[in-house]
Amino acid sequence: MDGIELEIVWSNLISIVSEQAKALQRIAFSPIVREAGDLANALFDRQGRMVAQAVTGTPGHINSLAAAGRHFVDAFPTQTLQPGDVLITNDPWLSAGHFFDITVMLPAFHKGKLIGFFGSTIHHTDIGGYGVGAGARDVHEEGLWIPMLKLYEAGEPNKVLHAMIRANVRTPDHVFGDLAAQVSSGRLACKRLSTLLDRQGYDDIDELSEEIISRSEKATRDSIRKLKAGTYHGESSFDVPGGDVITLKTAVTVDTEDGTITIDFAGSSGPSPYGINVVMNYTHAYSTFAIRSCLDPELPNNFGSLAPIKVTAPEGCIVNCKYPAPVNARHVVGMYVPMPILKALYHIMPERVLAEGSGAVWTIQIQGKNAAGDPFTSSMFNYSGGMGARMTKSGPSATCYPTGVAAVPIEVLEASMPILFTKKELREGSGGAGASSGGDGQVIQWRMRTKSSWLLNAVASRINLAPEGLGGGMPGAAGRFLVNGKNASEARKMVMKPDDEVTLETPGGGGYGAPNS
Repeated sequence: MDGIELEIVWSNLISIVSEQAKALQRIAFSPIVREAGDLANALFDRQGRMVAQAVTGTPGHINSLAAAGRHFVDAFPTQTLQPGDVLITNDPWLSAGHFFDITVMLPAFHKGKLIGFFGSTIHHTDIGGYGVGAGARDVHEEGLWIPMLKLYEAGEPNKVLHAMIRANVRTPDHVFGDLAAQVSSGRLACKRLSTLLDRQGYDDIDELSEEIISRSEKATRDSIRKLKAGTYHGESSFDVPGGDVITLKTAVTVDTEDGTITIDFAGSSGPSPYGINVVMNYTHAYSTFAIRSCLDPELPNNFGSLAPIKVTAPEGCIVNCKYPAPVNARHVVGMYVPMPILKALYHIMPERVLAEGSGAVWTIQIQGKNAAGDPFTSSMFNYSGGMGARMTKSGPSATCYPTGVAAVPIEVLEASMPILFTKKELREGSGGAGASSGGDGQVIQWRMRTKSSWLLNAVASRINLAPEGLGGGMPGAAGRFLVNGKNASEARKMVMKPDDEVTLETPGGGGYGAPNS
């Protein structure tokens, strides 16, 4: 295709999927979607290959959504679809790794012909079952499992599926509000794409998709060929709720002949009895993000640019778990996936990597009754520690790598449930020293305004093992999770008293390079 025409159409595609994401955020019910941006939006071709993604979203969602595209096409052959169909699943092994992330896919039609799909994945307020925490014993205790089904068929709601979802969640109005946001934003994107095709005189996106994907793949392979061939190793260890220590090991092999990078997690920890196990989709998502963010981050993120990056892990290990392993808090391990990869890449591109950071965001979910006796379930909200330092820059404070999710403002949380925050400030000095210092964590303190006991799901990591420095940098400070001033980190739900005060002190990031004397 003509380069100028391609650039014009490409920028229009990015605008369409980004408008889809903005519309979804504006009308979503869940604060973690509306305020924190815990979502992904993308355009797929008829083969289920991701062509373009929105400029906002989290890597774990975006690249998992990319993997889900082919599963939808396999489950719903294109000739069986019709205008008005809406596809849905939250199968952990086919989409984003746990039940809370529901993926919705809308077939896009132009002049009566199926031309592609618009997909979205968001974290929902509630999916029944155990909740966000890690305490379930198998996946079936964790909530409602939605296989690949039609949420709408020819524009009409699937009444049986709607009734089953409504009967299995604690906050059905919020769940269906978020589902409606996914559907309506997808419909908007379908209209925008049809308008673009009319304007450009295209009948479909087949040629456009092939051009974008092939160019992206070639550019990625060319970038890999500039690296030094070989196999490089990295290892990262961290503690998780309950005190267990998880070790992730990687062997990163650069093949300059084929222009590929293979990441092998052989030697990593085995499965956990807690809900912190990670499906391969999610491991692949954060592995490819680590490579892409160091290799050539300006390239489009799509099927083509992801294809040269291969990820393998022993079947059944903690980053390639198998049914029926519990997975609801899979981010606790999944967000550490980039750490050993960056340590391996340090050997060939030290100027592009960063030291270990705090790792996974600390996620909180609260259930109880307000002063009037009405039940409530909070949406998950997150707190980040410090980010690791880079060769020439300090790590940002209260910023978590690798996720792109933001913290929900405390004012929004206080308005949506009976919670009172008494402190939220930087944890000064918690970042590791170095030629570049690690970012500081933060201190968050709150209590509930309830008259009865309440339940707390708090998933904190790095309580004992602090983030390591890189290249002679010093480690950051380990985190602390306190209830009424006493250490209290647990993997399971905690029953809390009305006047209990909770304090989170998130870890600081590691430093980079030996500290200046």
